[in-house]
Amino acid sequence: MRTDGNDDRGLDQIESYLLWSAEVEEGRRQAARFTAHLPWLTTAQREEVERVYLADRLALSRATLHRIGDRAAELREEYGERYRHLRRRCVGTAVAGVGLALSALGATVFLTR
Repeated sequence: MRTDGNDDRGLDQIESYLLWSAEVEEGRRQAARFTAHLPWLTTAQREEVERVYLADRLALSRATLHRIGDRAAELREEYGERYRHLRRRCVGTAVAGVGLALSALGATVFLTR
């Protein structure tokens, strides 16, 4: 089954949304675990600490994702260039091989006449 680019983009967006939602939920769980070790906090203080903890965690996650995305783009370009270079070399070698084979065949035909 063939899909168009819109389908792929839509699936990527859904996947991104689900992954980010899971990251937010994990941040909330960790914030609650952190404040559980601080029993002297009032409810308002606990909520504020959890809010700040979650905000810091999500900022770090966002920065990490951007760094990973940037590096992935760099690697995609780097390996794409390597692939193009290798493809040129392979095609050049194949063309040279065919040329040599045709030259040998021509020489053989010429010499056998």
